Amino acid sequence: MFQPKIPTMPQPSGLVTPPAVVQPTTITPGTPALAPAAAPAPARPVVQLTPGTAVALVGAGTAVVLVVGTVLVSLLLAVAVTSASVAVCAVVLRSLIASDAKRR
Repeated sequence: MFQPKIPTMPQPSGLVTPPAVVQPTTITPGTPALAPAAAPAPARPVVQLTPGTAVALVGAGTAVVLVVGTVLVSLLLAVAVTSASVAVCAVVLRSLIASDAKRR
């Protein structure tokens, strides 16, 4: 009942037809089609970095770093508080079990 059953490969049934033979075809060279001329790419506007935009970029980057750091520290603090509470619960349960065992 608990022995593994190994599947067997099914045997081919009926007539097996051989693969069809592909006959080679001849290639006749034609006139090559002329490729249309590529249209010039439109000029992209150049972004100029002024002192005001540089300060804004630095401020935005600082804000992102502070927010991400705050979230990561909060997650670490949550893990630390949870592990401390689990440790306290384990100590309390251990003392309860030990005191119960002494009474009997």
